[in-house]
Amino acid sequence: MSEQFGNFTLKHQLNKQPLLILCVSFILGIFLQDEYYLAEKTIYILLFFSFLTLFSFFIKNFYFHKFRYISLLLLFFSLGIFAHFLKMQKPKIPDLQGKEFIYFKSTKKLNSNEKNKRYEVAAWSNKEFFRSVLSMPKEEKDLDFQHYYKGEVYINKIQKPYSDFQFDYGKYLARRDIYFQCYLPNSYQSTKRNDLTLAEKIRQKRLETLKKIDQSALSKRTREFTKGIILADRTEMDKETVQDFQKSGLMHILAISGSHMAVIFWLILILLKPVFPVKLRNIKIVVALVLIWTFAIFIDYGSSVVRSCMMISCYYIYVLLQRKADLLHSMAVAAFAILIADTNQLFDVGFQLSFLAVLGIFWLNKTILKYLPKPKNKFQNTLINIISVSFAAQIATLPLVIYYFHQWSFISILANLVVIPFAEILIVFALLMTVLITFSLQFSWINVLYDFSVTWILKLIHFFADIDFAFHKMIPITLLEVLAAFIIIYYLRFAIQKFNIKNVSKVAYYLAIFIVLRFFLNFRANQINEVLVHQYFKEQIISIKNKDKVQFLISEKSNLEKIKTYLIEPYLTSRRTNNFEIRVIPKETEKIRINGVEYRMK
Repeated sequence: MSEQFGNFTLKHQLNKQPLLILCVSFILGIFLQDEYYLAEKTIYILLFFSFLTLFSFFIKNFYFHKFRYISLLLLFFSLGIFAHFLKMQKPKIPDLQGKEFIYFKSTKKLNSNEKNKRYEVAAWSNKEFFRSVLSMPKEEKDLDFQHYYKGEVYINKIQKPYSDFQFDYGKYLARRDIYFQCYLPNSYQSTKRNDLTLAEKIRQKRLETLKKIDQSALSKRTREFTKGIILADRTEMDKETVQDFQKSGLMHILAISGSHMAVIFWLILILLKPVFPVKLRNIKIVVALVLIWTFAIFIDYGSSVVRSCMMISCYYIYVLLQRKADLLHSMAVAAFAILIADTNQLFDVGFQLSFLAVLGIFWLNKTILKYLPKPKNKFQNTLINIISVSFAAQIATLPLVIYYFHQWSFISILANLVVIPFAEILIVFALLMTVLITFSLQFSWINVLYDFSVTWILKLIHFFADIDFAFHKMIPITLLEVLAAFIIIYYLRFAIQKFNIKNVSKVAYYLAIFIVLRFFLNFRANQINEVLVHQYFKEQIISIKNKDKVQFLISEKSNLEKIKTYLIEPYLTSRRTNNFEIRVIPKETEKIRINGVEYRMK
């Protein structure tokens, strides 16, 4: 009886949301393969078995026919494993180390640091091709897409982190087929290219637009904000502005996200309305879709842009086919399209947060709307919908945001509710300014008005970021706790929808489980006693953990601020404590004895 009920439930869900359920199965297969790396033979056996059981769909008298829906899930699970297996095949990696003379071309500009500009490059050394991250002094001329370059670099393979609490930068880059990092200390030579692809020509046009913005009469902060919010370029944005967005929980405004593309798509539809009558509504939608994809290509089709365009396209394809538009169907089709092209996109934080935000909007938006004032006109309706959508997305993504960034501000929900309506208007204004600057059309009064608007919004964001008591960092959380938090969010909808003892008790029950789980994990972490030697470039840092207290021994010549950011805080977060002290050791000290064991400081 229970088997029949389970099969009926699965059948019902597959009939209701087939694409979503199959997409989840495909995703679980990718996760399994990434975690355990099944052998090729095992994968082919699993695929063969999956296709074999699929015949149960067509043979009613077959014994396994009653499990046909499970066999369909198994097939997509196996396909997910197989697709990621193909993507995980490493290219031939040349043996390069030390000084090398290389030829290279720029493929993407990365965020600069205090001393260097950084790029992703495609390079050749002794006719061996490889991809690398390349750093060069800030005073050197920028790279572009119109030239090949050559120069002598220091090169090495990207190493794995020495400890479990550090971010695995090597694995992150390996998902993009990058296994090396280079440093170009001296000048380089360049040669004009005559083999630019269409994509590279578009990237070059974007680069030229960025340079025009840099040369405009706008203030520096306004220029950097415009480049970030419209052209997805934050490579030169000042550290303080980025920190304000991070601390206020508004970092998504600087990413070209779904809200950006939705605003731009909506604006295009409004501009096309006088051109196309109601009878040609479908043509208007097609033209708008073509234009947003053109825009996506122009801004170097970053992951977040492609995701947004894909979801918008899938949604409106339903409209064009005169079928009822379904948010979850559109999301599942978009996810399938992206993951089939590149299964590694699943491990992109932006991918996970984007689709989770859409799920949150689907799950919570209508419920939240019931508690908001009824709109009396279109403007109020738009404003209230922005508030409800923002609130739903914030709640749904909160556990994952804390898991990846280990920080959150209690003021972020309020900051989003206040800032996002203005940000939506500012996106349109920034797009207009970008178009004007691209065609070398500048009007002083528009520049002044735009500068004022950006300065005002940045001051508002800084106001929220400056509320220190609301901002918390080094928040420890495990995947198990994240899962418990998502279960709470799942039942939260029912408690909000119908406030009664039954629904509230379910939320309270899982909240209690979450609290007990955190208490247990904190207790277990506090029992760890250890002495570790940490490596930060050429420096040795020693940590001594006794119960919940940690002492760090660092040399007096060390850069304390950077060590705190990149080593001390991640370690404390992983060990679930913020009780620590820093002991500075004289720079001439080479060795130190702890509990009878001698450790080197150099």
